[in-house]
Amino acid sequence: MCGFVGAFDLQSGSSPIGEGLKEELRAQVLAMSKKIRHRGPDWSGVYTGNNAILSHERLSIVDPLSGKQPLVSDDEKIILAANGEIYNHKEIRSQFQGKYNFRTGSDCEVIIPLYKKFRESGDFTAMIEQLSGIFAFALYDSENDVYLIARDEIGVIPLYQGWDKNGRYYVASELKALEGDCQTIEEFPNGQYFYSKDEKPTRWYKREWESFDAVKNAPKATDEKGEIINPSVIEKVRNGLESAVRAQLMSDVPYGVLLSGGLDSSIIAAVTQKFSKKRIETDSKEAAWWPRLHSFAVGLEGSPDLIAAQKAADYIGTVHHEVHFTIQEALDALPDVIYHIETYDITTVRASTPMYLLARVIKSMGIKMVLSGEGSDELFGGYLYFHKAPNAQEFHEELVRKMSKLHLYDCLRANKSLMAWGVEGRVPFLDKDFIDVAMGLNPSDKMNIKLPDGKQRMEKWILRKAFEDLLPEDICWRQKEQFSDGVGYSWIDTLKKMTEEKVSDAEFARRENRFPVNPPKTKEEYYYREIYSSLFPSDSAAKCVPHEAGVACSTAKALEWDAAWKNMDEPSGRAIAGVHDKAYK
Repeated sequence: MCGFVGAFDLQSGSSPIGEGLKEELRAQVLAMSKKIRHRGPDWSGVYTGNNAILSHERLSIVDPLSGKQPLVSDDEKIILAANGEIYNHKEIRSQFQGKYNFRTGSDCEVIIPLYKKFRESGDFTAMIEQLSGIFAFALYDSENDVYLIARDEIGVIPLYQGWDKNGRYYVASELKALEGDCQTIEEFPNGQYFYSKDEKPTRWYKREWESFDAVKNAPKATDEKGEIINPSVIEKVRNGLESAVRAQLMSDVPYGVLLSGGLDSSIIAAVTQKFSKKRIETDSKEAAWWPRLHSFAVGLEGSPDLIAAQKAADYIGTVHHEVHFTIQEALDALPDVIYHIETYDITTVRASTPMYLLARVIKSMGIKMVLSGEGSDELFGGYLYFHKAPNAQEFHEELVRKMSKLHLYDCLRANKSLMAWGVEGRVPFLDKDFIDVAMGLNPSDKMNIKLPDGKQRMEKWILRKAFEDLLPEDICWRQKEQFSDGVGYSWIDTLKKMTEEKVSDAEFARRENRFPVNPPKTKEEYYYREIYSSLFPSDSAAKCVPHEAGVACSTAKALEWDAAWKNMDEPSGRAIAGVHDKAYK
């Protein structure tokens, strides 16, 4: 994982660009790229052409010795700057044996021969569908003076686009690289590509499961009483996730796992441990270079996550590291956190702060990549508000909405909090093939149905059942705890109290004058918005942040499920009365 900046359409319809302006723009792009060097502290590279400049900041995970970027094709006519990982690069390489001369061992280089194969037909959807991984890339075809920009299906990897006063087009891995140089900035849409011969981006990622009709009659694992009638459905979940984890263990540097002690991270840690003894790059024919798996947890002293994480680590057998932080340390870090995550969204700021502090410790220990459990709640309905879903269709359609917004919340947090310190995060739950498995399940198998004893089935039941043999019982069946809650309840409680005191009633009353774009809905949001605006003052930057009401991480649409939520706007899981064990009174 890395960071890049690309500048295109340098001539902007005028006469050919002169050497003086080219050097000026090159210096500008290098300055923009320097702002995201935290994403790629291992190497910097730049390509300068007559109508494109690509700058790249590298974090070397695969092929550290020869994989520096921008990558150049074997005929030196195609230039590529990529951010991310292509997990099936070996399979793609085999397609081009004897047809393309690979110049590096980089997993991302396979994008170049794929482009060559599909550029004549222009079927870039078919091209990108062949990629299994997390990615954002900018490719420039100098022979034809065209470029192709693309982003992965979920938006695990961040990407922004912008236009300067002369109409030149820019893309960058983080918003901060564009702020101040572009008059207009937007997030590049996930699951889409932009080919410069087209007028607008094209959506390449489409799935049948987006419609409830496509899944409502899928085979069921259980009957109406919750009894298992089709264990093969559960086995499919198990096998799909294990395959995803194994594929994502490719690494030429030390890696670890994030372990909060919750279900999702514990499953990822347990499955990683299962494969960590062998090097998957050689199909498990040789021992791993780093045979002991290290796990990391963060929290306030005595927090729920730290206690659960230690129990899970002891059972799984990882070398476990507990990172403690104080509330004051976290408060002091808020401006730096908001600078790196580029959002003022409440739940993202709350959760990003401990993760940001954790990432610094991980990097200090020489770990450059970690696997994490993001995405599970969106695939299986893990958030506690899903208990109130009125029927299978509403349940499934909310999952689809949540999946479409992951790039704005959890993926953004995980990527930018970790990459602030040059640590790559991988998310096996969001593997493209596993998404199809999970979202293709019959929604009734994921719902929190009423059981014969009158109790409600636990959230993510089918996932828990698939992996119950790998975890301690009280970890496997631990209630969903959102990360910002699990690090210690006093963290959120302090933030709410502190921001209530810091933002006066008079300031808050004038919020629409102070922030006409997305006026803050609470004093806590106002406080974060003040910090954000001092760092990213443009209206375009403000519009890049999501702004909708919700409860316990729900979408606004799901507020219709419970009349008590009508006037609520609280992302903590403790907002769900009658479900969360420590719900707000």
